Amino acid sequence: MLYTRKGDKGDTGVFGCDQRMSKSSVVAEALGTLDEINSFLGLCKIRAKETGLTADGASVENILNDVQQNLFIVQAELAGADKTIAAEKISQIEKIIDAIEKELPPIKTFFVSGGTELSATLDFARTLARRAERRAVAVSEEGKAKVSPDSLAYLNRLSSLLYALARLVNHKSGITGEPPTYR
Repeated sequence: MLYTRKGDKGDTGVFGCDQRMSKSSVVAEALGTLDEINSFLGLCKIRAKETGLTADGASVENILNDVQQNLFIVQAELAGADKTIAAEKISQIEKIIDAIEKELPPIKTFFVSGGTELSATLDFARTLARRAERRAVAVSEEGKAKVSPDSLAYLNRLSSLLYALARLVNHKSGITGEPPTYR
C-alpha cells in the first residue's frame, strides 16, 4: 500500500522500527535529504549513460549507480540499522577523484556551473550532496542517531567526486571552465 495515513499528524517512522518521530526532526530531515540526492543522481545517471563517459576505466553511469547504492547504506545507518559505509568505499571514491584530477588542468579558481547539461546536473548534485552532509553532521552532533565517521567521510568525498565528474564532463567536451568575474 502506498499510503498508510500514519503520518497524517506530522510524524513518521523508519523501516523496521516501531518508534515515531516528527517529520521535522533532524533525523527525518537528513533521511529526506539523502533521498533527494539519491533520486537526483538517478537523473545524472541517465544523462551519463547517454554520453558513454568513463572515469578511471569505469562508466560514469556505473560510478553513480554505486554511489546510489552506498547512499542507501548511509540512510539505513541514520535510520538505526546496523549498517555503515566501509572505509574501502571512501578509498574507491578517492581513487576515482585522483584519476580524474590527473586528466584535468589544476584548479586555480571557482567555476560558474554549466558547460554541458550533464556537467550542470552533476554540479547541482554536488550541492545536494553538501546539504545531505550538513544534515548528517547535525544528526551526529545532536546525538539523535548513530552516524559513523566513515559515513560522514563518504558524504564529504561524494561532493568532491561530483565536482570532479562535472569538470571532467566539460573537459572531455572541450569546454573550459568559466571563472566568476566578481563584477
